[in-house]
Amino acid sequence: MIRWDVAGPYEVVFSTRSGGISEGPYSSLNLGRLTGDDVDRVDENRRRLCAEIGGGLDRLALNRQVHSALVRRAEPGGRGNEADGLWTDEPDLPILAFAADCLPIALVRANGGTPAAAVLHAGWRGLLAGVVGSGVEALADPRGGTLRACVGPAIGPCCYEVGSEVAEPFAAAFGSDVLRGRTLDLWTSAERSLRAAGVDRIERVDLCTACNPRRFFSHRRTGTPRGVQGVIARVG
Repeated sequence: MIRWDVAGPYEVVFSTRSGGISEGPYSSLNLGRLTGDDVDRVDENRRRLCAEIGGGLDRLALNRQVHSALVRRAEPGGRGNEADGLWTDEPDLPILAFAADCLPIALVRANGGTPAAAVLHAGWRGLLAGVVGSGVEALADPRGGTLRACVGPAIGPCCYEVGSEVAEPFAAAFGSDVLRGRTLDLWTSAERSLRAAGVDRIERVDLCTACNPRRFFSHRRTGTPRGVQGVIARVG
């Protein structure tokens, strides 16, 4: 697991595929119930991930992700709402976003105001739709304060080949240099989207999910069946 060492009352972890009990193409820390994996194993994997940040599975909140710009306020134990981000200022409420090549992004209020955190799932559709801006807007505090962000493991510019229907709008939105021939740099696109939304302290993991089969699930690399990793956060 990859822990984001961020100041404040926060616990934020980007999961890998290691440390769980699932088998076969879901080995081993698969977090997705809709992947075809045994749901009891998935629940145990989620419990283990929650324990990494000092949270409980019974309060874990997550969405049914649909590649949108919608970010919802988390409810304890919330499941099944269609959205691609969750935020909370409630202590001890774990929030989880899934990814398997798309970007998992964490946001926190860095100083001033009430502590709050958000987790986002951002694929190419979500980035263009504005999910990053929605997440920043959700955490904006009228009493002031700044935000920090961390862009987690995702498919890198080494591996993410796209067609013109993706390349052209990305070049227009984030600059032509996010394209390297026929491949797309999602990491830099996300960073620029965060900066445009007003986040000036941004960290990046820059690990490619497609290049690292022992560490990450990747839809582009293996298709289905396969598991998912994600980003989980808790306000202390």
